[in-house]
Amino acid sequence: MSVFDGLRFRKVHSPIHNLDPRIKFVYVIAIFVAAIIFYQIIPLLILFLIQIPFVLLARVQRQWLRSLRGAAFLATFIFVVNVATTFFTSGYHFTAPNIENAAAMTMRFVVLVESFSVFFLTTSPDHLGLALEESRVPYEFAFAFTTAVRFVPVLAEEAQTIMDAQKARGLELEKGGILKRIRNYVPVLIPLIVSAIRRSLELAEAMESRAWGATKKRTNLYALKLHKGDYALVAIIVGILIATVYIRLYVPIPTIASFF
Repeated sequence: MSVFDGLRFRKVHSPIHNLDPRIKFVYVIAIFVAAIIFYQIIPLLILFLIQIPFVLLARVQRQWLRSLRGAAFLATFIFVVNVATTFFTSGYHFTAPNIENAAAMTMRFVVLVESFSVFFLTTSPDHLGLALEESRVPYEFAFAFTTAVRFVPVLAEEAQTIMDAQKARGLELEKGGILKRIRNYVPVLIPLIVSAIRRSLELAEAMESRAWGATKKRTNLYALKLHKGDYALVAIIVGILIATVYIRLYVPIPTIASFF
């Protein structure tokens, strides 16, 4: 459940938190595009490293590391599947290029998790909803998205609490085969579903009591404006995209195996 900590906003006064959420989302998309374009591990490692200064400036290192640790299982699964696939399709041989390609696919996933984690850790759901509205997204969709961003980490934390409570009562979740483990999670899923339904009903009543949707034209107390830091991030985004296209087209990228 620790991977969902990367979706929970942390209110910290930092230069990254003060950036416009629209520009930060464009930055995430630029990293996403660069990660998709490259399939070698060296540029993917560079994409991973260039985001660390953003994490340090935002002062969310602990939550960021926790989200990466939560994604470690899926990253390991991606690596194992890629290694197994190349093993069976290459005549039952382990080769350094095949392992490096599997590591590159895993690193691509880690880069995407890292970028989205930094975005959600440093972007308030209120500002995110305001950015969606100012981007001409219908308010109903913006509200649904920001509500999901708010409640997914809450439900993940509640699921962890239910699991701890059931373990304290003697429920063994990690023992037995796959089917046995699935059945063991039934006492966890039922209370979690009931809690989610209860929260949704409370949210619906709160929305009705505040006359949600009574008027088509909504107003906001705050308005998003671009500042010097946002223009600096725009310059970084343009530089990343230009460097990505240039390196991909004109620069031969060596593999790690070629150095040995």
